[in-house]
Amino acid sequence: MPAVRKVVGRSVRRSEAPEKLCGIAKYVDDHELPGSLFGATLRSTIACGRIRSVTLDPAFPWHEYTVATADDIPGANYVALIENDQPLLAKDQVRHLMEPILLVAHPVRAKAYAALAHVRVLYEEEAALLDPELSKTVFKTFHIERGSVDTAFARADVVVEGEYHLPHQEQAYIETNGAAAWFEKDGTLVTLGSLQCPHYVLKALKAAFGLPEEKVRVIQAVTGGGFGGKEEYPNVICAHAALLARKAGRPVKIIYDRHEDMAATTKRHPAVVRFRSGAMRDGRLVAQDVDILMDGGAYVTLSPVVLSRGTLHATGPYECPNVRIHSRVVATNTPPNGAFRGFGAPQTLFGAEMQMERLAARLGLDPVALRRRNAIQAGSTLPVGQTLRNQSGMAFAAISVSTISSRMSEKRAVEVAQLLKGESRQIERQLASGAGDR
Repeated sequence: MPAVRKVVGRSVRRSEAPEKLCGIAKYVDDHELPGSLFGATLRSTIACGRIRSVTLDPAFPWHEYTVATADDIPGANYVALIENDQPLLAKDQVRHLMEPILLVAHPVRAKAYAALAHVRVLYEEEAALLDPELSKTVFKTFHIERGSVDTAFARADVVVEGEYHLPHQEQAYIETNGAAAWFEKDGTLVTLGSLQCPHYVLKALKAAFGLPEEKVRVIQAVTGGGFGGKEEYPNVICAHAALLARKAGRPVKIIYDRHEDMAATTKRHPAVVRFRSGAMRDGRLVAQDVDILMDGGAYVTLSPVVLSRGTLHATGPYECPNVRIHSRVVATNTPPNGAFRGFGAPQTLFGAEMQMERLAARLGLDPVALRRRNAIQAGSTLPVGQTLRNQSGMAFAAISVSTISSRMSEKRAVEVAQLLKGESRQIERQLASGAGDR
């Protein structure tokens, strides 16, 4: 019988650690592709409007470049995901600032970017909708209701209301989005990217290029961070590199700089979360009414999944017999939002935890004790009707760990304050003795 290696409780070396530690791990831009071109993206300078014309400067040496537009897409001009509403390249309509319109490639990266200044786009600008609370275009909605919410509020000893506004959040991975693409002799499209979900890219490339699955190969390069920011967006950059490679007949690499990456790619969904929470004097939750509004940006991307996760986790790890949750994600004329760690839950959980703080203050109870009083356990029923069969202790453990962490932070803050105070006195003594002049 083969020996069983003990892993749990031991430090295990990460398989990629030596290469990263020695600086020999190859990220996308480290791969040398003979004869490759570098791609750049012309993006919209308005948030909403019609594209009347796209003109190339006749005095510019375009014969040195490869230029691709929506007309060069051999398959469907959309980014295949949940819904097929996002164009790979805008042709007639612009729905957000920084929307890709045209692609340029050149053997010298700097020259590819310089060429963008020689393309003129004439727009018929329209009023942009930037406030999700004014949007009438709903991508997805959910409604969960359990128990008798209104009756429970009527008998609650205290009712606390809160409105929480959560902004965009950037994933801030160290390596920006990047991709390379080429066609092999048998017509197989190969793309190499800094990405999290190769199967997403496969689906998108099949649709955009009209190719069967066996003619598309997606390679995930060593990825310098993603946190959700490279989950669905690589569909776009990989397809752009492939479109240029198809037209040029040569490998093409596109690497965003930090400004372009932060301005054009997906972010955490902004949200407005409204809570109404009812409790008895002993701190027991009896009613929760939650309204969730998320800003999806110009296109659907992964918004329905993000919204569902935020909805399911809206009441936090706390049991409540009477719950009503209504949620929706809407369109605005901002760059599409997408995946980020937590997938919608951080927005709603922020509101849930703030409500516990407010309830504790109203009731005169310790916030940690209040959380423990309501923490889910074996036999608890969630808002969706699921009854927990096992007591994992995770809710209690999370509360305990958070409490310890918070107290450690407080202790550290006191230590830092004392240290700074001590350093300040030392500097004062040095100045008084003239030591500070040396």
